[in-house]
Amino acid sequence: MNHFSFSLIKYLFGLTTICATPLFAADSSSATTPTDQDKECTSSDNNIDISRLSEAFGHLIGKNMENLGLKFDLSGVVKGLQDAAAGKASPMTEVECVQAITTIQESLFKQQAEKNLQLANSFMAKNANETGIVKVENGKLHYKVEHNGNGDEVQENFSPLIRYVGKFLDGSVFGASKEEEVISLDETIPGITKGLVGMKEGEKRILYIHPDMGYGTSSPLPPNSLLTFEIEVVKANSTESEEQDSLTSTANKNKTSSELASPSDSTETIR
Repeated sequence: MNHFSFSLIKYLFGLTTICATPLFAADSSSATTPTDQDKECTSSDNNIDISRLSEAFGHLIGKNMENLGLKFDLSGVVKGLQDAAAGKASPMTEVECVQAITTIQESLFKQQAEKNLQLANSFMAKNANETGIVKVENGKLHYKVEHNGNGDEVQENFSPLIRYVGKFLDGSVFGASKEEEVISLDETIPGITKGLVGMKEGEKRILYIHPDMGYGTSSPLPPNSLLTFEIEVVKANSTESEEQDSLTSTANKNKTSSELASPSDSTETIR
């Protein structure tokens, strides 16, 4: 189970604790005289429609449950909420619940990884026989030239200025440069690094990257996804001053996009 899923489980458990704490605090202080601040808060709270708030809170829980990737029995979830509010014991401890969710998630992750790997292998085998396909590593990295360039060539360890669009096998886009972007070939996934070497300024290629040369199972993307990148080289190697003058934001300067970075350099994000 990835860090995001674990954090989400803790968040869901935490919702009840966070919401219950003020209630317990109110009970323990019921014998004390309310302060002016307490009266002001109570007056403000009375303007809130509890019915709408309760429904919205249910939506919040429901959306986060969906992000866990499991198909919960909603009637059981409702019963759990009602029993918890009534002070009844849970059928599982929190630790047991988290462990059970983790076990199911790991099983689903493995199934998805195996399915995507089969799809990737099948696609690359067929793609190898398509017209115009260049095989850098047969079955692992192919590319097709969309239009040629006539400038300097990208070499290993360069930091080219590029435009790109990243897509999954079904054609859906998972990432794209909003503007021209400098990337370091020392920090990208192998498929990008080897696929860009030799490209000339002005050239545009479509890279077909097998998961073995992409992210494999080590990213927030679906495990073992075959990736395609439409990449255009604007400048073969960008100097530091040119990088500062590029349209890339200052916050992202000298940082390779998460869609292109190697797994060890990429950060977990919610897609």
